[in-house]
Formats: sequence, structure tokens, C-alpha cells
Amino acid sequence: MLMKEYRICMPLTVDEYRIGQLYMISKHSCEQSGGGEGVEVVRNESDTHPQHGPGQLTEKRIYLSSKLPSWAKTFVPRFFYVTEKAWNFYPYTITEYSVSFLPKFSIRIETRFENNNGDNSNVFEDTPTPAENVSFLDILSDPIPEKHYKDSEDPSRWLSSKTGRGPLEKGWRDNHKPIMCSYKRVQCSFEVYGFQTRTEEFIHRNIRDILLVGHRQAVAWIDEWHGLSLEEVREYEQAMQEKTNTKVKSSQNTDSPAASRPVFSRSISVTDERSLNRMGVMTAAMSDPSASSVPHSPIRLHSTTE
Repeated sequence: MLMKEYRICMPLTVDEYRIGQLYMISKHSCEQSGGGEGVEVVRNESDTHPQHGPGQLTEKRIYLSSKLPSWAKTFVPRFFYVTEKAWNFYPYTITEYSVSFLPKFSIRIETRFENNNGDNSNVFEDTPTPAENVSFLDILSDPIPEKHYKDSEDPSRWLSSKTGRGPLEKGWRDNHKPIMCSYKRVQCSFEVYGFQTRTEEFIHRNIRDILLVGHRQAVAWIDEWHGLSLEEVREYEQAMQEKTNTKVKSSQNTDSPAASRPVFSRSISVTDERSLNRMGVMTAAMSDPSASSVPHSPIRLHSTTE
């Protein structure tokens, strides 16, 4: 299992980002959906954590077959999705990812948000992350994939008419007010001989890119969400989820009538399944989506639906 801690600062307050995060995720998911791929929201409901209090549970299916590296496509069905379960007890969140036919694959992301510049060495109040496993991601200077770059989302060109903030300049993390940090402890595991190291490194590279793009967008779109109430942004979230689900399902139905609810045990040929078993990957039936509980400690994800 490969564990890293990412720290991403933003020129916002923790209270502001509560709204900005919900807005950014909803808008980004809709933008990235289409052509049979994207994010389908299965459920979005209230939940309660014994320590962190009331919050929200969201379950999603993320379709992304074409985004796999070529070496992974050799044993992955054409149509598949990743399950995302997220427990939002802001300013503390837990997000877990699994794939129904790969029970040895899991990602767990634990997040805390604080009003500082990333200088808390033990934000999770347990065993501090070793310094060599901590990465500071700078939304201003760290590169992102060219396909995700937009002038309008470049922090060096960003200027907010509502707040008067921006653009960001070199060294901004040391002197900008306000400032907050998103601390993310990421654990990923793919325990398949011959693929483990390569897969876990691939996952962390993609997580790094996703974090940079998402946090840049939350800042760049501030004039779209700043001033919204929690109720208003929840209404926006619901509207965008319905739009996103429609885009994903309509594209899948156009491509293949059976693709909207893929059954992985039928997507893998006998030869492929035997090969997976030899590698230690056992195909698994999907579990009942109603069987959910709030995770209180790091767990290994098995077969879940989203």
C-alpha cells in the first residue's frame, strides 16, 4: 500500500471553501461527462458521524474506460466504472474508491481543511505522515496536463471582481490573506503481482493532477459561487447531478443498450478471468448498495456499487 499526504493551499477561508467545493465538484463532474463516460450520482443523502456530527453521504459511479493506460486495458472490461463513496462531515471528509471486479484495488482519501498555509505537521492527530511522503501542491506554479489548462482558470491571471483577490504571485502561500489548506492523506492499494508498483504510482500521478485542477477551478470560479448559501449550493448540486446523470445514461444507451448497467462477470472472457485469478484478482459480485456504514478507520474496499 502506497500512502502519501498532499497539502494544497488556496486563497480562501475554510467557510468559503465549503460552498466552493460543492459547486466545483458539481460543475466539474458535469463538464467531464459525455460520450458514455463521466460521473453518475447514485445517491446523495444525510448521514451522521459519531465524532464529526451531521454530514452528507454521496455515492457515484465514475465511467472512465478510455482514460486507462494501455497496459491496464488488457485485463479490464470495455465498460466499467469506479465506485466513489464520500462522507462529507465538513471540515473533515472521507472518500473511498473501489472497482467491483477488482477486490484487491482500493483508494482511501482522508481530508481536513484548516485556515493556515499547510504548516500543521499532524493535522489528523494520530501518527504524523513521514516528511518524505508529504507533498505540497502549488495551484500557481505546479504544472497540470495541457488538456486541462484554461486561461480563465490560470491563478496567475485570475482576478475576482466579487472579492478583489488575485492574481496570485510567486511566494503567495507565505503572505496571502486569507489562506487555507486542504490536507489529504491518500492510501492506494493494488495487490496484484507484477502490477502493484506501476498501478499505485499511476494512481498517485492522476490524483495529483486531479487535485491541482480541482482546487484551481474552485478558486477561478469564485465569482460564480461566492455569496451562495449552503441551501442554494445544494439546490445547484441537485440540478447538476440530474443533468450529469442524463448525459452519462443517454450516451451509454446510444453506444450500447446494455452498457448502462454493465455486468462485469459477463464482460470478462473465460480466458481473461482465469488470467486474473492467476494474478490473484478474483471477480466479485456487486454488493447491495443499501448496505452502507460510515467508515471509522482505514478499510480495504471490496466489491461495491456506485
